[in-house]
Amino acid sequence: MSTRTQADGDDPIIESRDQLISLFEKGEKPADRWRIGTEHEKLVYRTADHKAPSYEEPGGIRDLLDGLRQFGWEPVEEGGKVIALAGTDGNISLEPAGQLELSGAPLDNLHETCAETGRHLEQVKAVGDQLGLGFLGLGMWPDKTREELPIMPKGRYAIMLRHMPRVGSLGLDMMLRTCTIQVNLDYSSEARMAKMFRVSLALQPMATALFANSPFTEGKPNGFLSFRSHIWSDTDPHRTGMLPFVFEDGFGYERYADYALDVPMYFVFRDGKYIDAAGLSFRDFLAGKLSVLPGEKPTMSDWADHLSTAFPEVRMKSFLEMRGADGGPWNRICALPAFWVGLLYDDNALDAAWDLVKDWTMEERETLRSEVPRLALDAPIGGGGTLRDIAARVMDISRSGLAARARLNSIGDNETGYLAALDEVVANGKTHAERLLERYNGAWAGDISKIYAEESF
Repeated sequence: MSTRTQADGDDPIIESRDQLISLFEKGEKPADRWRIGTEHEKLVYRTADHKAPSYEEPGGIRDLLDGLRQFGWEPVEEGGKVIALAGTDGNISLEPAGQLELSGAPLDNLHETCAETGRHLEQVKAVGDQLGLGFLGLGMWPDKTREELPIMPKGRYAIMLRHMPRVGSLGLDMMLRTCTIQVNLDYSSEARMAKMFRVSLALQPMATALFANSPFTEGKPNGFLSFRSHIWSDTDPHRTGMLPFVFEDGFGYERYADYALDVPMYFVFRDGKYIDAAGLSFRDFLAGKLSVLPGEKPTMSDWADHLSTAFPEVRMKSFLEMRGADGGPWNRICALPAFWVGLLYDDNALDAAWDLVKDWTMEERETLRSEVPRLALDAPIGGGGTLRDIAARVMDISRSGLAARARLNSIGDNETGYLAALDEVVANGKTHAERLLERYNGAWAGDISKIYAEESF
């Protein structure tokens, strides 16, 4: 989740609807300036006992952040405590229970993305070795209860933790127990954004299936392959889901702004502190009628903050965020941006992907979304069959898009090699979650602690 700092310089008050739309318009870039921003989260544990470290304890999360400063990262504070780091490779931030996230810099190609990921993991492992901390690449804690997990000292999290149980039964699990990989991508125009949004939203369940990696809860199989994905189905219906309006004629910036305005607020950030506005209306805020800030109107930073509190399967800010994948090992961090860049950044690939999904009905899309956490590649698709039946075709489209980009590394390789981890899933028909379950029921003999040795970075 985003780490907020006080706005620098000009932060205009919103006086017109056009200003809301302008944030999306300012994201438009010509294709030669499109970039790739990759985010990935890791579960942090103490190697001595596999417990999740608190912020304050010796060798805990605070010390982890402090240790990373030796690599040139600069501290970001809230309430006098370091809660994030900023550097040339983006930002390092904390999820609510201490999950460590790298929000990578916007980069030109996947070779740079994977190199950035490698640098980050080498750094955290070096500091982890000093502190007795390890890092687990999964979509969800495999063995921890909510009560066993610490809470990080970030004001927005305190507000969300209070609000989540009011609107769903699994929101606290989303905050405390899950990890994801995401990729942020650019667009050149409103029309291009709309087409990319439709394709990525329709195929987000494919990414969920290919990256399924959260089959355990509190030490036992939970009946799902991506329980992380299932959690979103009962987190908060007002800010999650498949967004049917995206597939309607006329979809564009204005329609997404209308959706975001109807998402209930969480907070307002003022003078370095978060003010609880959970459940209140941003439309009231625009009218100067927000009860917690009477007479005050929002700024553009408030609007950007508010956009970050919607959690659909694909989200728009001044770029598009792909949000469907479980956290996973090193090669899957590189594979997710490869998958989406191949599908969405090349014109022919984008057209081919849209041809594949354009005839699915909204009911079929919703059914696919609801079934994929449990069934992964066996989830049903529109027109009959399952995701498994089109997985190879989707991968071929992505591969062709990456090949067409012709971004070469120093030895002349293009970007298609980063799809290898997903090619393996499609070829053998087994997700990473299914392989974990085989080991749990076989070599591990039901001992979930074995996962730490085999799935850590």
